[in-house]
Amino acid sequence: MKAPAALRVTLLRGLAAGALALLASCGGGDGGNSPSRSSGLGGTASVAAPSVPGANVLQVLVDRGLDETSPSINTPFVTVRVCQPGTTTCVDIDHVVLDTGSSGLRVAASALPAGFNLTPVTNTNNDAVGQCAQFASGFSWGSVRVADVRMGGEVAGSISIQVVNDPALPYSQVPASCSATGPNIGSGRGANGILGVGFFREDCGAFCDLGPAGAPNFYYGCNAGGGCTASRLALASQVSNPVISFGANNNGVVLVMPTVPPGGAGQATGSLILGVGTQANNQLGNATVFNANAQGFITTTYKGVNYSSSFLDSGSNGLFFNDPAFPSCGDFYCPGNAPVQLTATNTSASGVAATVDFFIDSVTEIRDNAAAAHIGGTNGIPDSFDYGLPFFYGRSVFVGYAPPFGPGTLPFWAF
Repeated sequence: MKAPAALRVTLLRGLAAGALALLASCGGGDGGNSPSRSSGLGGTASVAAPSVPGANVLQVLVDRGLDETSPSINTPFVTVRVCQPGTTTCVDIDHVVLDTGSSGLRVAASALPAGFNLTPVTNTNNDAVGQCAQFASGFSWGSVRVADVRMGGEVAGSISIQVVNDPALPYSQVPASCSATGPNIGSGRGANGILGVGFFREDCGAFCDLGPAGAPNFYYGCNAGGGCTASRLALASQVSNPVISFGANNNGVVLVMPTVPPGGAGQATGSLILGVGTQANNQLGNATVFNANAQGFITTTYKGVNYSSSFLDSGSNGLFFNDPAFPSCGDFYCPGNAPVQLTATNTSASGVAATVDFFIDSVTEIRDNAAAAHIGGTNGIPDSFDYGLPFFYGRSVFVGYAPPFGPGTLPFWAF
């Protein structure tokens, strides 16, 4: 059996502020060896969080994805309905990665039926817009088109989405300046797309609108002959978080995931709740609020070292942090045949500090068919501690959006 590989679909919006080098240097992809597994920790076949009632709720499924040759692990999937704008011509797309670390919807062109027409977005030169979305694990290339997005009883009308690997001529060739940014992750390993429900509305922001022309090779103007040149793009035309465009329940989300035992689970089922404090099912209650700074980071202190660019990210399929005490087997740590209990302290941008406990299993000890497990690995993003999906297990994690769209004065996580 092929070992799980590190995958982080996090698109750090700080990219627009010059973090491109950080992303280019981080790990991920399909690298690593294929360690054998003893399944010594047992685990269980499946786990599920208690059902959450309400029209604003989507099911979240953690399974092994669509690619049997390279099964997914710790990848949360949802189903999204994409419609031709202003019509009832729609398609439900399953196995879309739920990513709290990015903003915007990206769907594989192959997941759209033949003849499904979505209008291309154009730039000020009237060129069709292509996009090189740059993630921690690589890039996704495709067109930018207009669609209605429907989820949890809400509609985001006529927003820009990315159609990954769009075969239409203007976008058929990946520009060299895009492919040079890292591996091509397409629409996500074993996935039909990526749904970014992170802090911010646009996936790039003002830098791609007003910054140096063409920087940072994020949006492109593509002519009819297939030539694409890096381009600015107005905020209103950028790929955006659909939740913020909903008519209600639009100020954040809550991800509710079940407890996953040592050894992992073959499947895990949870919920995505739209809105924070807008319905009876999304109240903060006793959750501790950790305000993030303007770039979307908190500080984590682990074994005496401060990591000031730390974040929570359901799109990361492990806990990624650096600890030289742990050996690695492929992309993940293999510290031994028993779970390792760990502690860190998180400090918010407003000074709130609290300790969090978590554990990691050796990747060699989880069950053979694990889709969910507490695994971790080294982190190539400097000065950061990446709390990937294993951190969400057994918790309700609130994501409050940045003002003016969120419920607070700063973006926040709460749990």
